Amino acid sequence: MTQRNEFAADLPRNAANHVPLSPVSFLERTADTWPAKAAVIHGARSFTYGELRERCRRLASALRGRGIGPGDTVAVLAPNVPAMLEAHYGVPGAGAVLNALNYRLDAATIAFCLGHGNAKALLVDPEFAAVAAEALARLGRELLVIDIDDAQAPPGKPLGTIAYEALLAEGDPGASLAGPADEWDSLGLLYTSGTTGDPK
Repeated sequence: MTQRNEFAADLPRNAANHVPLSPVSFLERTADTWPAKAAVIHGARSFTYGELRERCRRLASALRGRGIGPGDTVAVLAPNVPAMLEAHYGVPGAGAVLNALNYRLDAATIAFCLGHGNAKALLVDPEFAAVAAEALARLGRELLVIDIDDAQAPPGKPLGTIAYEALLAEGDPGASLAGPADEWDSLGLLYTSGTTGDPK
């Protein structure tokens, strides 16, 4: 016979008994605990956890300001650079879904992922500008393209309508990082390599 827990019966979720699990909350807690501790070092650039949170808040706010919100997909074609890390917090912080693309994929496969995932925006590192340009041509529709400012990367031809740092400047450093409202909300979209067909 199953025993009923009378203390947990019919309890609605509220602030006292439920907090959605989200990586976004990890950044908030870390920035509150160690705001002046180094979080990112990339070449000559470095950011503290407080600065990283501010940059992620700016990204989330700027994306929302450009009409990107819950359920929208934001793709990123970049190596392990600060903008990629910031996207992991800023994109879900806007309520959107992060699609981190494998930069080893060819243009046709990247175009498939952008189309299938219905990407509304694409952040591109200059190192992968050529393959991104070909993928966007194959995609055949417009989306917001943001050029990542990466001094460590080989120079590439800008593709987008705005540079990443200029996009951040549009955002509010005090904006909230909302994150998903529930564990069932989508946070990320990942694809297989598609070695035997289109990515899954």
